Amino acid sequence: MLSNEENDLLCRVEGKAPMGQLMRRHWTPVCLIEEVSEPDGKPVKARVFGEDLVVFRDTNGRVGVMDEYCPHRRVSLVFGRNEDCGLRCLYHGWKMDVEGNVLEMVSEPASSGFAQKVKHLAYPVEEWGGFVWAYMGPAETKPEFQPPAWAPTADTKVTIAKALIPCNWAQILEGAIDSAHSSSLHSSDMVPARVEGAQATDTNWLRPSTDKAPRMQVERGSYGFRYAAIRRPIKNAATNEYIRSTVFVAPATALIPPNNLYNVANINVPMDDTNTAFYFIAWGHPDTTPDTATWRKFLGQQVGVDLDENYVPLRNRANSFWQDRAAMKAGNFTGITGFPNQDIAMWVTMGPIADRTHDRLGASDLAVVEFRKQMIESVKAFQEGAPAIGAGDLRIPPSVVAYQAVIPKTTDWRAYEARYVWDDKSAPALEPSYSV
Repeated sequence: MLSNEENDLLCRVEGKAPMGQLMRRHWTPVCLIEEVSEPDGKPVKARVFGEDLVVFRDTNGRVGVMDEYCPHRRVSLVFGRNEDCGLRCLYHGWKMDVEGNVLEMVSEPASSGFAQKVKHLAYPVEEWGGFVWAYMGPAETKPEFQPPAWAPTADTKVTIAKALIPCNWAQILEGAIDSAHSSSLHSSDMVPARVEGAQATDTNWLRPSTDKAPRMQVERGSYGFRYAAIRRPIKNAATNEYIRSTVFVAPATALIPPNNLYNVANINVPMDDTNTAFYFIAWGHPDTTPDTATWRKFLGQQVGVDLDENYVPLRNRANSFWQDRAAMKAGNFTGITGFPNQDIAMWVTMGPIADRTHDRLGASDLAVVEFRKQMIESVKAFQEGAPAIGAGDLRIPPSVVAYQAVIPKTTDWRAYEARYVWDDKSAPALEPSYSV
């Protein structure tokens, strides 16, 4: 368990909060590229670290990430006119470009020179892996943008589901790195089978173990840590072990063990202290990684079906997350369609910020304990002048990947030569396991 002070240090990101300042030393996803795909299209509202932003693509295709509120009288620029390489405020016609330069002040005399004296807050921007990224930290500490571990090359196919979750980022991250829960919470979607390793079918993810109580081992790195959940396999249990190795990439990414067709990752972007942009990612070879519509349908994360137009889940605590008790009586473990929705129900019911002072943690919580310990240590070191964990030269090396495999007991999981999944065999279509 943590003290109240430690819990606040871990969770809070707004304003001058140390964790938020540490996170600002990393390039951060702000929105999906698909949300601002059209030049001179509709501006998009985003919120990151308690800061309201507007994102837009200008006439020439450049993307801007700026303070949402006009520098003149603080009107929202989300409602502005996106035209002629700038975003124009509706109130008095001030117009800013993607770098925050004030191009026009139609309400002011041209001779005043006022436009040259005003600079709107705008952040450096990159586009990669389906995301618009921004660097929101001090200019003097800005690291060079590097492709993330889940989109290592330009030809990597990246498919993303997005949902805005009304709870703190850390309890979502703890769920993503917690391997033990999948054997219970997701047991109707991640089904034990006599297979050689984890496999994706058209309705389920199969895994070669019935073991619900994995042994945990952790290895730290400058980027975060990786750990192994070691289970007894269904086949050849006397000589082999089933390893699921998850990677925590600080400050808020999890590389999740893959199936046989594609890799999986999760990013949790703090919108503020009590809201998080949750992104669930399939990535890998273009021939075996599902397309966006298929992926979102499989997960139960479709806009207009599962989410509103702003990516807010329609399943919520008030409607019991559309839980189907008849399906539970028929054998489905949770009665909730889509394993991210099963997770979301758990995260949200912890409250806006989980109270970790009352936790009772066991051996299966080793990764959660390590996450809390490492991040609290790192943010305290950051306050004393140390570089942010995982940033710049401390970033994750390409050799560290999530993996799953049945390996001999004589092989150390740390030494196992793992690679991310990259295959060109045809993939089966994904369908939800059942519908509520």
